[in-house]
Amino acid sequence: MHVEHLLGDESLGLRLLWAEGVLLRREINGVTVTDLEDPARFVRPGEAVLSGLVWWTPEAGRDKAERFVSALRDADAAVLLAGEETHGSVPDELIEACSRHGIPVAGVPAHVMFRAVTETVYLQQWGELSRHHALPEYVRGRLSRLVARDAGPREIVATAFAHLADGAAARVLTAAGRTVAVTAGADVLSASEAARILADSGGVTVPVDADAVSPYERWYLHLPDPAAAPPRLLHEVAALLGRSLAAQARLRATARRAAGELGALLAADEADAVGVEGALRACGLPAEGPYRVLAAATCAPGAGPAEGALAEVLAGAGIEGAAVGRLPDGTVFAVVPEATAGTVMTSGIGAVWPRVAACERTVPLHGGTGSPARGLKDLPRALAEARYALASARSTAPDASLLTDATTLTSLEALLTGVPAPVRAAYTRSVLGPLLDIRSASATPLLETLTTFLACDGSWARTAEALHLHVNTVHYRVGRIERLTGRDLSRLTDRLDLWAALLCRSDLDVTGDRHGHSSTSRAR
Repeated sequence: MHVEHLLGDESLGLRLLWAEGVLLRREINGVTVTDLEDPARFVRPGEAVLSGLVWWTPEAGRDKAERFVSALRDADAAVLLAGEETHGSVPDELIEACSRHGIPVAGVPAHVMFRAVTETVYLQQWGELSRHHALPEYVRGRLSRLVARDAGPREIVATAFAHLADGAAARVLTAAGRTVAVTAGADVLSASEAARILADSGGVTVPVDADAVSPYERWYLHLPDPAAAPPRLLHEVAALLGRSLAAQARLRATARRAAGELGALLAADEADAVGVEGALRACGLPAEGPYRVLAAATCAPGAGPAEGALAEVLAGAGIEGAAVGRLPDGTVFAVVPEATAGTVMTSGIGAVWPRVAACERTVPLHGGTGSPARGLKDLPRALAEARYALASARSTAPDASLLTDATTLTSLEALLTGVPAPVRAAYTRSVLGPLLDIRSASATPLLETLTTFLACDGSWARTAEALHLHVNTVHYRVGRIERLTGRDLSRLTDRLDLWAALLCRSDLDVTGDRHGHSSTSRAR
């Protein structure tokens, strides 16, 4: 099927928005449905890409459109089919980006189901398939009964492919490479290998679509051998898996509401021990510790993406029985029980975190963990530590994903990263005062002298050498600094106050013997 054949199908009513003649004659060899802002690793050459444009926003419309369409160009997509329901029409910025990158684009009317487009492509491509090319009726009946009783993906894929000759090797994977289910003929891959296969498009991969599922928790049906099963069968199985995934999402939503009630109790000024114990049991957690607490956040709207990301991190690290929910202020958290508490900050989670974060490359994933909570009474403290570590991660790497352990905040510089930026700024202005006045010609050299003097541990000679000044000039400048700030630089406490104020400056440029990097270790 060529692009022009699909666009000419009157039953679909697709509206061509931009294309060149030669591009219309390109052959379509598959369909991918996606609402990822960077879909490149899930699109194969020659595929039609269906998108509801949920990822697009008017505020950053041109940039978002550029990233999305350039990803389609890099993946060598045949055509973009853009849904009109979300925004009422296909944004002009997206059409312009398609024109720049040579990607044909057509609008999909709001009343047209994406499934109708998908079926049109595959029915045309494969013709009228005989019964053995799709699910036999008895298999379809078994699968329907499994889905009706909320069976898991293992039962579904085992039943769906068992009737094929010699079986078929099939896997259900998450975007981060976690194996959700496999058939008897498929090996369980390591997460890194599975993620690489998804990214490299080896074999055939069909996205599993379900409502209320974050990009971090989506499934992908993957077969190493594209000839092992025809596309129509794969899409039918993917649709059944989608119903299973949606059922699991509903169960997770109920569990997360229970976890939210636990979080509200732990975040209260004075935690009610009896209430916390009851909330722990409602979440399936033991009433006795030890526990470990994590906090997470993304810059994506709502708590859903962060909840999904944190749940996928825990699942990828093999941690079971955790309660994941959100606090009253929207921060996402997890309480991990005794059986797996010791593994939370091991290399396992450190390895999983970047893989999960890579599922949404344009959305930084930040996290923090507290020190172990020995028992119920320690949980509020552990939660506070995790939230502080989360704040440190966001401050340290605002545009990159980072996981920070509160127990690694062992220097003053590292500790201050968890203080809210407005508080740091207010403290700096209060302590340094006139030294920040850019209108004063003497402010800059005085500030430089203070920074170097403290970095040189109060050594007059080393400060003079670093600044290429006479020692008497250093004495004069330090005297002025003391008069302007009201601090005595011979006192350790005053030195610490001034040093903390300098560390709180986002544009701090330290000279002298001090290095401009924190020695604090981070779990990444």
